[in-house]
Amino acid sequence: MLNLTPRQAQAVCRNGAIMIDVREEYMNRFKMMDVPEVIYCPLSILEESVPNLPPETPMIFADSSGIHSKEAVRLLMAKGLGDRIANLAGGLVEWERDGLPLIIDHTEQLSGSCMCQLRPRNKKK
Repeated sequence: MLNLTPRQAQAVCRNGAIMIDVREEYMNRFKMMDVPEVIYCPLSILEESVPNLPPETPMIFADSSGIHSKEAVRLLMAKGLGDRIANLAGGLVEWERDGLPLIIDHTEQLSGSCMCQLRPRNKKK
């Protein structure tokens, strides 16, 4: 499995690769990697979406920390797509830590003491 650092992934995206963000929708609205092309395809529907992925285009799979994106890469490797895919090591956490560009929508920020209690922070009920 090819793992790319955030800086390597950014360079590959500048050269035509597509970032595939496999975070669930409620998780991908607050902070997004600012690259030329991103496809949002949650891991929960990735297997059924494989026929819709761009043929012959290099793809980098990303999530918040690199765990679910690694699952995505394993799934696609099993389907014979291993020659054009990579995992973003460390996910969005490392991307942000490296100071790479983000698109941030503060109205979509979540809060909660654990994942099971996440809710929109700035929205009234």
